Amino acid sequence: MSVHPVLQGFLDQLASLDSPPARETGPAGAREAYELLHSLTDPADLPIGKVEDTTFKGPGGEVPIRIYTPVGGSDGGCLVFFHGGGFVIGSLNSHDGLCRNLANASEATVIAVDYRLAPEHPFPAAVDDALAAVKWVEAHARDLGVDPHRLAVAGDSAGGNLATVACQLAKKSGPQICFQLLIYPGTKANANTASMSENAHGYILDKPTIEWFRDNYLPEGTDMSDPRHSPLLAEDLSGLPPALVITAEYDPLRDEGKAYADRMAGSGVDVTYKNYDDMTHVFFNMTGLLEEAKDAVKEAGKAVKDALA
Repeated sequence: MSVHPVLQGFLDQLASLDSPPARETGPAGAREAYELLHSLTDPADLPIGKVEDTTFKGPGGEVPIRIYTPVGGSDGGCLVFFHGGGFVIGSLNSHDGLCRNLANASEATVIAVDYRLAPEHPFPAAVDDALAAVKWVEAHARDLGVDPHRLAVAGDSAGGNLATVACQLAKKSGPQICFQLLIYPGTKANANTASMSENAHGYILDKPTIEWFRDNYLPEGTDMSDPRHSPLLAEDLSGLPPALVITAEYDPLRDEGKAYADRMAGSGVDVTYKNYDDMTHVFFNMTGLLEEAKDAVKEAGKAVKDALA
């Protein structure tokens, strides 16, 4: 199967711009380009019940968060969301449209976390902020108007990695997480998979950029077997929350996402795995461009709603 024609047209447009890759512009230029990409594909100002920007005190200082109350109000469930961007780029704004969609589709409060980015704040800063965010939400559930026993996590790409790691760490230290929505998660640094080779170039996220992200995120001398950056390498995946793992056919991260889903399922975790044919990395955010993305977000939102019921 080939790339979806609408998505292929968008890829062709991007290629015609002949813009320098992120690894050549540096973090500042890459962040600007990433925000522009999402402004072209994400719908702006989607209807939402309420949006509030605030902060909480994290391990490295104040961490910005954005709280989304769905149209019609929250049913008491809460979804803590971590944005993608290779731990180097991405923000509350880049994923604003997606978080609005997820809040409305799940009928849950969505709390997006603006964790610290590399290279200014390398590993494990993002991990520390992610776990701290989940613990903060549980501790302040009453003030937030959510049920601390109905807590889920979600993220796309690097954010999916942080969601998986948060679940692994929370299994040992709390809080109790009821569900994990993992959208094309990166689960292993230096992954040597078929999808990494097949989709190394031409599909929004390429292998050289993945390597550039890794080099910015992981300091020299990092233990490459540490499951806090490579959750696929964790020895024991039993006892994790039920999960929906989403991948895309033309995504370098496809196979490591599937491998993580398979390992969880083999450890007794209730896992639903869905690969979207003819889609690329970032498709899930493209609800302003693709009807299939709208359907995918609705299905994911329903999975969250059902899990938190």
